[in-house]
Amino acid sequence: MNRLRFQLREWTRQFWFIPAVLTVLAVLLAEAGITLEEQNGIPEGLAFVYSGGESGARSVLSAVAGSAIGVAGTVFSITIAALSYAAGSMGPRLLDHFTRDRGNQVVLGVFIATFAFTLYTLRAVQGGENSPFVPHYNVTVGMLLALLCVAALVYFLAHVTGTINMTTVVNLLRDDLQGALTRATHPVGDAVEGPSSPPPEAFWQGGEVLRAPAGGYLQLLDVEQLLTAAKQAHVAVRLNVRPGTYVFPNTPIAVGVPHLPEGVMDALTLGPRRVEGQDLEYSVRQLTEVAVRALSPGVNDPVTAMDVTDRFGDVLCRLHGRRWPSGVHVDDGHLRLVYPPTTFAGLMDAMFHMIRQYGHSSPAVTLRLLEVLTRVAEALVAPDRHHEIRRHADLIYGDALHATKNVSDRLEIEERYRRLQQVLTLDARDIPEG
Repeated sequence: MNRLRFQLREWTRQFWFIPAVLTVLAVLLAEAGITLEEQNGIPEGLAFVYSGGESGARSVLSAVAGSAIGVAGTVFSITIAALSYAAGSMGPRLLDHFTRDRGNQVVLGVFIATFAFTLYTLRAVQGGENSPFVPHYNVTVGMLLALLCVAALVYFLAHVTGTINMTTVVNLLRDDLQGALTRATHPVGDAVEGPSSPPPEAFWQGGEVLRAPAGGYLQLLDVEQLLTAAKQAHVAVRLNVRPGTYVFPNTPIAVGVPHLPEGVMDALTLGPRRVEGQDLEYSVRQLTEVAVRALSPGVNDPVTAMDVTDRFGDVLCRLHGRRWPSGVHVDDGHLRLVYPPTTFAGLMDAMFHMIRQYGHSSPAVTLRLLEVLTRVAEALVAPDRHHEIRRHADLIYGDALHATKNVSDRLEIEERYRRLQQVLTLDARDIPEG
């Protein structure tokens, strides 16, 4: 069921989905209007309904159809060109956001639906003396749709202008990451599903090994389905991959003791690209890519890298009072499932390694990194998390001193580093977050 929901979500988020639905509805509406008028005519007193003749109806419908599809094609072509240029500094995530944005999909759907409605109606207009027919209802609706297209065009231009704004993109990616982290972690007070550490490697020796039948990124791991299968078969299963991992064909991806249950691959969804959701590092790397591109010599925009660093600090501080899943599931004292979850250390590595590597020669970026880590250390007081913060602080400090030649900049970096060390040496003031 989780796989079906996942596939349905990905399918409905495609750029063509809403335009296709609106187009079908427009054709059905046009047919309904024509049928209604053929059977009942136009009641007296409806002064707002179009009252012109056959030639006028043809002219109106032709003008609306031609302008709707023409404006849509021109505007979206220009927009794609502008977005492609902006994506050079922000990464391909910008284009992906544009195609998945519901507002953009609805605007395109309004234009195409208007074109389909008026074109379908145009075929019903008949002149002559034998059986003349003018779909007055549909001509009226067509004119209303033309006004709706004008409103949609104004909205679209304002919306796209905000879409290519760097701050908007960074905040959007931050929200995606925050949502993914909220779903992946649990409050400290929640019940723990099993032991905090998996059994030793010797436990799995001699078990049945599952090799990947095909290659691709692991997009979805249905833990509940896999856990149910292991319970029913009274076996223990260990996965070697987690969401976001690229699975190579014929490589071991799971082992079962004493054997594997049926349907293990049914709980794993492979695809040609990484997707947001369970893949936390994918959401992190979208922001990291924005920062790294901003630090490239061709762009040279350290302010954007500093903004991304601020968003990482925001997300990390929200982890106070939340714990990571252990990836170990036990049922009635029997081990059933072990899978490799994303850890706090892995999250920190994905966030700061590349920014440090590409921004170590920029004192402004280094100072902001140390400042953000100081704020994070003040928010997350668990010793294990302070250990990871100290590890990254040491890496940032060492690279920065090696690359910074200005004495004043070096002194300021040393001062921020000492300030961070003072926070890290304080005793834990709260219950460890996990």
